[in-house]
Amino acid sequence: MINLWMIALSVLILNLPFGFRRAGYKKYSLKWFLAIHLPVPFVIGLRYMTGIGWGFPTFPVMVGAYFAGQYLGGKICKRV
Repeated sequence: MINLWMIALSVLILNLPFGFRRAGYKKYSLKWFLAIHLPVPFVIGLRYMTGIGWGFPTFPVMVGAYFAGQYLGGKICKRV
């Protein structure tokens, strides 16, 4: 289970710069859309490389980490 939390932390950290960039773009623009969706292949690759699988219990943790990274990155952008 600790492995899942380490991966979730990695996903959160990965999404911080993407959330930061997303906050600076016009909502629903191409760049805004890409800032949200570009990290997805990296997260999928991370899941495969670490072998945590696709079981349902992993989804709330990983999705939460993904959105938390996007959210926190956007908050950091607005403070800078």
